[in-house]
Amino acid sequence: MGICFSCPYLQQGDVAMQNFFQYFFGVGTEPEFALFTLAHFIPILLLIGVIFLLHRYQNVLRNFSYETNLRYILGFSLIICDMSYYWRLAACPWLSNGAIEHLPIGVCAWSVIFCAFMIIGKSQRLFDIAYFWLLSGSLFALLTPTVLTYCGPTRFRYYQFWLEHSLGYIAIFYMIFVHKMRPNRRSLIRSYSVLLAMTALAAWVNHMIPGANYLYMAHPESAPSVLDVLPPNYALRIIVMVAVITAMFGLAYLPWYIKDKRNRSA
Repeated sequence: MGICFSCPYLQQGDVAMQNFFQYFFGVGTEPEFALFTLAHFIPILLLIGVIFLLHRYQNVLRNFSYETNLRYILGFSLIICDMSYYWRLAACPWLSNGAIEHLPIGVCAWSVIFCAFMIIGKSQRLFDIAYFWLLSGSLFALLTPTVLTYCGPTRFRYYQFWLEHSLGYIAIFYMIFVHKMRPNRRSLIRSYSVLLAMTALAAWVNHMIPGANYLYMAHPESAPSVLDVLPPNYALRIIVMVAVITAMFGLAYLPWYIKDKRNRSA
């Protein structure tokens, strides 16, 4: 006996499934995510826990028979997490504002891409860039993830955001603990130079596309964040942002500077 696809029960199921996917992959009309709540702290605590385990079992991981496969899995997961952001926009065109918002110009997205190829190929050059970008620029995304304001724990975007950013940090600390990679002064200069190039590109795009706000240089975010303390004047805003990022780069390199200094004096 054949299945009747015009059955009202099947039609009701299709509608329910469609409503679920529209909800899960969409965004809310009211704020669903609040800073410094359990939904904010739990992913950060889980990330800290994983980094601790990487440090605790670094020798085990280094001698693991399938360590290469483990790196490939992590790299592939990073790529999937990053691409799923754009797959979601392609499947839900009402979420996309086109080139105004979704050109591939951003520290977080490129950090994830760099981390993926870094951990697959054990690339020191990509580590140099990703280390400083993650510990300087992307750190603000973890502290004030304002892109999640309308996407709580019942939305796809919530999990995509935290997985993407967390896996980037896991990849960096994996290479530090397991493969003993580390930045140096040349790494700092290389990473800073690439960031300045992206900043110049973002400033040009912001100027050419009305409403664009890449790297949040044009105006503050729509939701409260640490960037709200920046002056509204464009020139002053850029100067302050460059000064803050420069200081963050210095702080990211400080532990290694202290370590080197102690080794020289020992």
